[in-house]
Amino acid sequence: MNKQHILAEIARTSAMNGGIALGKERFYQETGIKETDWSGKHWARWSDAVQEAGCTPNQMQAPIEENALLESLALLIRELGHWPAVAELRLKATHAQGFPSHNTFRRLGNKSEQIAKLVAYCRARPNFLDVVGLVPAASDGLVGPHPDFETPEGAIGFVYLLRAAKYFKIGRSSSFERRSRELAIQLPERAETIHVIRTDDPVGIELYWHRRFEAKRKNGEWFELSSQDVKAFKRRKFM
Repeated sequence: MNKQHILAEIARTSAMNGGIALGKERFYQETGIKETDWSGKHWARWSDAVQEAGCTPNQMQAPIEENALLESLALLIRELGHWPAVAELRLKATHAQGFPSHNTFRRLGNKSEQIAKLVAYCRARPNFLDVVGLVPAASDGLVGPHPDFETPEGAIGFVYLLRAAKYFKIGRSSSFERRSRELAIQLPERAETIHVIRTDDPVGIELYWHRRFEAKRKNGEWFELSSQDVKAFKRRKFM
């Protein structure tokens, strides 16, 4: 898409709007010029394009507050089941009215900073705790432990998933091998190890999974989980 054509269309539609530039969504509706035609090619932000066209920006296009950005990101991650690629952010913004442009998320910092802010946001809100387990980089150690459950520096523990008959146990230990031997003695039926997550925050991560599956709790640390629940747990290698 020719840059001068876009600038001319911004000026034309601004003149028709009393000298005030249209927001990018309305601009697309009026001209058929999509965000992908200019974003990352000619300008980083819509306001940059409006300024170059010599027009007055629409003051209604106020900056989105950080918490609103984090909520939008968390909801999309829950919908996708993973951290979104730029193309997925663009697609969502194109089809969901009010969803921020992918460039807007840069206000949260680089990727590791975005992850840290998102995890902190979700951990502070019980209705978003499930999203923490869907953030891929959280398993790569880019996010520190929950401040309420810090362990000594360098300490590594385990959160494990066992199955006995039709029920699953989610527990934690500093030594999974020792704990599995203890459980083998205690349980009336042989327990099968389904998966083990390494973590520097065993108390916090165990609490996260207990809260996530709270509705399926049967007794103590025992849960009646679906195959999808088990798959979600097994996706995590380190948290």
